[in-house]
Amino acid sequence: MERLNTACESLRGTRAPNVRPGLRAPRGAAQTDSAMESIMQMKTSELSALSVIRREGNVVPFDAAKIRTAIANAFLKDGAGLPRRHGGAALSASERAKVDRFTDEVVSAVTRRRDATVPVRIEDIQDYVELALMRAGEHEVARGYVLFRHRRAELRETAKSEASSADRTVVLVDGDNRRRIGRDDIAELVADSCRGIDGADANAIVLQALRDLPAEVTSERVVDEALLLAASSLIERDPAYDRVTAQLFLRMIRREVLGEGVTDEVMAMVYAHQLAEMISVGIDTERLDKRLAEFDLKRLGAAIQPERDREFRYMGLQVLYDRYFMQVDERCIELPQSFFMRIAMGIALNEADRNGRAIEFYDTLSTFRFMNSTPTLFNAGTVVPQLSSCYLTTVADDLDGIYESIKDNALLQKFAGGMGNDWTRVRALGSRIKGTNGKSQGTIPFLKVVNDTAVAVNQGGKRKGAVCAYLETWHLDIEEFVELRKNAGDDRRRTHDMNTAHWVPDLFMKRVIANGEWTLFSPVDVPDLHDKYGRAFEKAYVAYEAMAADGRIKHTKTVQAVALWRKMLSMLFETGHPWICFKDACNVRSPQQHVGVVHSSNLCTEITLNTSDDEIAVCNLGSVNLAAHMVGGALDRELLRHTVRSGMRMLDNVIDLNHYAVEKARRSNMLHRPVGLGMMGLQDALYALQVSFASEEAVHFGSAATEALCYYAYEASSDLAAERGRYETYDRSLWNLGILPPDTVEMLHTERGGNVDQGGETTLDWESLRKRICLQGMRNSNCVAIAPTATIASIVGINATIEPAYQNLYVKSNLSGEFTVVNESLVRDLKALGLWDEVMVADLKYFDGSVQSIDRVPAELKALYATAFEIDARWLIEAASARQRWIDQSQSVNLFFRAPSGATLDAAYKLAWTKGLKTTYYLRALAATSAEKSTGRVGSLNAVSVGTPAASTEEAFATTARPMALCALDNPECESCQ
Repeated sequence: MERLNTACESLRGTRAPNVRPGLRAPRGAAQTDSAMESIMQMKTSELSALSVIRREGNVVPFDAAKIRTAIANAFLKDGAGLPRRHGGAALSASERAKVDRFTDEVVSAVTRRRDATVPVRIEDIQDYVELALMRAGEHEVARGYVLFRHRRAELRETAKSEASSADRTVVLVDGDNRRRIGRDDIAELVADSCRGIDGADANAIVLQALRDLPAEVTSERVVDEALLLAASSLIERDPAYDRVTAQLFLRMIRREVLGEGVTDEVMAMVYAHQLAEMISVGIDTERLDKRLAEFDLKRLGAAIQPERDREFRYMGLQVLYDRYFMQVDERCIELPQSFFMRIAMGIALNEADRNGRAIEFYDTLSTFRFMNSTPTLFNAGTVVPQLSSCYLTTVADDLDGIYESIKDNALLQKFAGGMGNDWTRVRALGSRIKGTNGKSQGTIPFLKVVNDTAVAVNQGGKRKGAVCAYLETWHLDIEEFVELRKNAGDDRRRTHDMNTAHWVPDLFMKRVIANGEWTLFSPVDVPDLHDKYGRAFEKAYVAYEAMAADGRIKHTKTVQAVALWRKMLSMLFETGHPWICFKDACNVRSPQQHVGVVHSSNLCTEITLNTSDDEIAVCNLGSVNLAAHMVGGALDRELLRHTVRSGMRMLDNVIDLNHYAVEKARRSNMLHRPVGLGMMGLQDALYALQVSFASEEAVHFGSAATEALCYYAYEASSDLAAERGRYETYDRSLWNLGILPPDTVEMLHTERGGNVDQGGETTLDWESLRKRICLQGMRNSNCVAIAPTATIASIVGINATIEPAYQNLYVKSNLSGEFTVVNESLVRDLKALGLWDEVMVADLKYFDGSVQSIDRVPAELKALYATAFEIDARWLIEAASARQRWIDQSQSVNLFFRAPSGATLDAAYKLAWTKGLKTTYYLRALAATSAEKSTGRVGSLNAVSVGTPAASTEEAFATTARPMALCALDNPECESCQ
């Protein structure tokens, strides 16, 4: 009953009996019957002394007949006051009996619970009516009654607001100057923001703002903020208000940057001047590179397209303003289009035709077809252009090497680099130290130092430091490594702020499947295992096991492979870490296996580059917005090719422009020149196709789209090689040998001896590309990696990376605040069916953004708009496998489970291995989430609260798991989600 009560709260804002959402009310005519004598006679003495306070404050005698009329109308009319049934049918005999019974119950409740000398509020009487209906199971009738009450209250409030605000003025006080701002002035501002946006009611925003504004204000910003709050409070009603809110916020930004709120009509002239002014101020304050002044700023200013400002959603613009726009003396000096042009200029600095390329890059960015990663957006064109995203290191097995690595972490993180550290070479706990004849403390104490360093550096004050430690599964410290993120135990051996990941060899997975034993070693005793993979690793490992068995290697431990696997999955279930990545798939399919070994991935598990004592691997990221390439319900491949070529050129430029805090990183990047072109908005593209994420059709589309993306990326890199030269270590690479990423699937199959089920239908001419590469070479050793994209997807206003939608209506929290997010595609489809109304909004809030339990939503829309936790994780793995065939690096693959158990996790991660995935990322289990069931019309909406991680649970393998939180998708403290 309590859960049902809160549903009514979401509709009315006060406690009341519940309505079960999801029922579509039939429509028809209304008639009433009036037979109240028995009730009236029974309660005569009690009722004669009772009075009622009406809403306007008048006190009137209690009239039971009005209660009966209201209940009868609830049976006959829906929440909009329309007839429930066709043909003008009156109440049936059974319905009349129900009306009489409910009326009697309400009258009894009023007389029983009220002192006759104290007037009863009319709202309390209506509450009793709702309670009587709900207790009797008349949910649909109660729903109509609640909604009708709400609608009447809203109409009264609107009428009152319109009456009170028709002539309302606000006085702007500026010293001795006083200026009146009337309703017409405010309406004009809102009308400009609503221009071209269907579904937004400017009057509703004006009325709400006028209600909130005081009689006097000291700046126009107060008026702007009132309008912003009014518009944002309406986003749940229609996503059109999201875009209106963005335009109102844009006006505030323009006022801060330009000194006045400028309308769109004059921004074409303003932008040209503002770009030059921004560049001048940035250079004068030593924020921007002086070379930006050498561009033809008049030409670039004329190329700016101010109408693209209207493509923003509110959260995207707020994120840009808070975290990316340049500030001088705590005042913003950038506008959206000048920001994109500044980024484009910063990336085009070394181009021969720098002005032409800057305009090309600007068009690619400002149309949201491609977006560079956060470090590039932070620092392009600045005096410290740290533009690269990811750094991978290998830690040596000595104090100098360990602390050098920690220092490198700090220097690289300072300017927004994310770290992936390979710790496998560091000797295990209890290993002998020759220099002191003592015993090692193992990897764990050093990882604690790494954790605290990341917290201390915090990426130059812009966001939390971010690092992930990797360890191979045969390392003797692995059992303690898996517990690093536990909340229990010795806190000196816990790392609460850093990520951890397994680097799993294929042999371990074979032993798990065969229910065999697994031997743990200290790397000081088996030093070559670190650099071996595939059949060579297996041969060496089996030999070391034989040495351990006959006593030649003493510091070992033998465990059941299944027992360790269960512990790995249990800790993943409990803490979200360590993630599971597959060493052999990353190495066997690496184009660069001739010059080294992939010892780990990066912070987000999509980068697979070689590391060594002399090289810190670096990757430069950016992502293609797949949704922006859907034209006429199909993927526009020619437009995609154009975008990919522009994006690859930008990423290649980043390598030469980047600020390298560590020489080993510069050396590695110049030798191999790897980049990571990714994609985002796959879910939005599937919406455009009307294809469910959990379908073979979606898997095939994702495969074809990824094939095209990769094909064009490899083609673009080859053409860049023809123009600029090959990367230095190209000779003897797989590229040089004519072996392209799709060809390496068979190589993995051979190395494993089977256990690879990775398909994908070819749609492009790969033989032609092979010949092109053999002729021209490659500019970049690696080209494609699909990163998480949470922040840049928010900027663009799409779903992140290659994942299904989180919810259809929810509140997202990030470092810029809380934002109502509504699925525009869903609303559009529901509007087309006439189903988008107040009831649907209430239902979506009640069901935490899910449409699955809403009866009147058609089955095809339920399938199309199934959210992340409503899709079987097997579909995510199948889709990732189909994409992985084409990708030369890897993907950040999150797995979502509504209620994971040991059996489901075991099956899922084994499937990931056999499907040829290189890496996996977060395990996201449905948290103990709940939606506020109060109305969002005063600015709040089903804020998601996340429960704490569950207690340790090895027994998860025998029972169904309870919902719990591993990593909140909207957690602002989780840097991997930003």
